Amino acid sequence: MDSLSVPELVARLSSDEESVRKMAVFKLQSAIGDPSFADVFIQEGGLPKLRFLALHSTGNTLAYCLTSLSRLLELDKGWDHVTDDLIKRVVELVVAQPLVNVNRGAMSVLAAIVGHPSHRNSQPGVTGFQRLKPAVEQQPQFLPMLVEKITSADHALCANSLQLINSLMRDAIANDADFEWPRFIKQLQELGVIKSVYGLMQSSAVQDLAHPLLEFQSLTKVLLRKWREEKVDLEKPDHRRAIRGLHAASNPDKSKAETDPKGSKKQNPAKWRRLGFETESPAWEFGPTGFLGLMDLTDFVYKNEDGFQKLLLEQSVEPLEGRCPIARASLAVTAILYEHFEVDKSDESEAHKYVPLESRSNFDRAFKPLLLHWSRMHTSGLNAFIRLWKAAGAQFEDFEKIEELARILIEQILGQAPRTKEIKDIEEELTDFDIQRLRELQMELLELTYEDAWGHHLRQVRDELNHEALQFVKEQRIRCLLQGAWFPQALNYGTDAGPITSKTLDRTVPSAWRFVRLSHNRRYLHYADFEEKATTEPRLDVLQDKIDLSIVSSVVSNVSASAPSTSSSDSTLTTLPPPKPEHASTSTKITIHGYLPASNHARNTSDASASGQRESVLLQLHPQSHILASEWLDGLLMLLNQQPITADTNKLVNLIGGYGLKIRLLNVRFEDVGMEEPVLPSREGLNDDYYYDIGGMEAGA
Repeated sequence: MDSLSVPELVARLSSDEESVRKMAVFKLQSAIGDPSFADVFIQEGGLPKLRFLALHSTGNTLAYCLTSLSRLLELDKGWDHVTDDLIKRVVELVVAQPLVNVNRGAMSVLAAIVGHPSHRNSQPGVTGFQRLKPAVEQQPQFLPMLVEKITSADHALCANSLQLINSLMRDAIANDADFEWPRFIKQLQELGVIKSVYGLMQSSAVQDLAHPLLEFQSLTKVLLRKWREEKVDLEKPDHRRAIRGLHAASNPDKSKAETDPKGSKKQNPAKWRRLGFETESPAWEFGPTGFLGLMDLTDFVYKNEDGFQKLLLEQSVEPLEGRCPIARASLAVTAILYEHFEVDKSDESEAHKYVPLESRSNFDRAFKPLLLHWSRMHTSGLNAFIRLWKAAGAQFEDFEKIEELARILIEQILGQAPRTKEIKDIEEELTDFDIQRLRELQMELLELTYEDAWGHHLRQVRDELNHEALQFVKEQRIRCLLQGAWFPQALNYGTDAGPITSKTLDRTVPSAWRFVRLSHNRRYLHYADFEEKATTEPRLDVLQDKIDLSIVSSVVSNVSASAPSTSSSDSTLTTLPPPKPEHASTSTKITIHGYLPASNHARNTSDASASGQRESVLLQLHPQSHILASEWLDGLLMLLNQQPITADTNKLVNLIGGYGLKIRLLNVRFEDVGMEEPVLPSREGLNDDYYYDIGGMEAGA
């Protein structure tokens, strides 16, 4: 070490000159981490001198001395010289010493003392924090100063401070038989440690502080596990007080208490079921969530006592089977959060996996800042559960369904939240999330679940249902053709319409009408022109003109499409608004092409052959609405065994196929997918040729 021997270095530690002592301890701090050097240093009597400097030096000399001492303790050496007066001195430095480098060293020494097993201390059997306790009790500002330093601009001081807090927490939890750790944890929380660590997890300093931050996150999980594993026991005073407090906070209506003949009041027989428990023995219902579930429920009640009482009053006027069981819902949300944050999974292995990687995305996956605000997440989750219950008009037997929706909501909002997202925004999203979108997410997740489980079997079922839906819609569209429809043939400008301009072109009115109907055998398209649109539909024998569908080659239109243009459509397709009833729309056109023999241009030729023919326009139709255009265009295409192309038809096919899949595989009811059960129309006045209104599509007979 710069040609300086260990004996000479030890000798300089006790020099009368400050500068010599400072240089010696400065060199010592970088060399003491070597175990072989540390052994020689101890053999040469360096420990007493190092301890003396720690007790009496100041400034940088003290800072280098504390760093050397902490590194020696990390090697599990020098414990015999960690005396009470030394601990007292280091605790005082944390509270009163303004120098950052001294604070860093002091906290490192204390973290080593707290974090090492008791047999390594000079007092066997005494745990780490108990060594500090006498000194800490004389310095009431110790913990406040420790928490305050978490937010220091010096990242090294910040890391050391958080590391010492982690050590204190871990030691307190591990030795709860001899130390009242819940009170200690509560004291830290009241000092604002959660807020401070949460801020660090969201800051740009997360990479510099990764190790202590991930350890704090891991300790938070340890606490949650410990609370969950603790069974609710009415023999324990704090448990008994918590449960009794729930009843008192509910503002029970004493007038409902029964009175026996002697005049004494009996307990309300629904005392606990009124709060949402399943029985009148609430303690056992906390089995799955333990004391953690009781803490969450009492926190929800105490922090919003007026709202809790109002909620109970609202539920009391509902039918018994329709009341939201608040207590049961609270326990469900606790279990959902416990599962979402993977509390049973230790973060220590994750820390080793993520910390060496410098990619910020890796840190974003490792850190879960929202875990620190467990209570607020539980309150927001429970409020969301209650909102879902009310919105769905749920009944008692629907509890598991609402619970599943709440689980999906929490996974969606909390699971998708980036590390830097503010907790207030999370709470607002839980409150305002669109319920219909939540239903859609539920169905998507269920389909993915079946897809993973069944694979090609599910795809086969989906293909079969899509084929059935296509055949159903094909029959419906062809029945529209069998029914027939009126189309404007010639247009005149209205006599009272004023001057003809680009803005008044839509004032044209039909001067002639064409009625078109498909024959019963579905081979011919019959039509005829009329001067007026009759109130009754013409019979088939009145329609003198006809087209043999066997000679039709293509159907071309500008009706809106949901798929790329095919051979059946060669123009840009646009969605057309429905026209005014008294006016005809001239912008929609369906053109039927076919092959006629070269020697005969008659449109009713039925024996044409493919040779010596040319394609001609057989018929043009001008539908007055986009729905009528969709029915006739796709009806003609499907009659010719071609695929439908309009948005309306494809939407109807997907709707029927999609709900067919859900109903067949999931056996869901209409209310499960956010739809009201449809009311079937009356058959009065209808023959066998009728169809229903499905998915917002128009219906007809």
